[in-house]
Amino acid sequence: MEKKRIIKILEERDADITELVSLSKLSRSAVRTAIAKLEGANKISFRNIGMAKVYFLNQKKVKQ
Repeated sequence: MEKKRIIKILEERDADITELVSLSKLSRSAVRTAIAKLEGANKISFRNIGMAKVYFLNQKKVKQ
């Protein structure tokens, strides 16, 4: 369920972990775990912007 929330948010916009926590209403730990699983499944990637990691969908890989 957490992964679906994260994917839904990232379908709308790229976001860093703080934004994902705020928008998903999940704990930082739950968001971090979901991000790790989605990265492992190659469904999301990130780019560094300053000190922040901004996450985005790998569009071709996401199937719901």
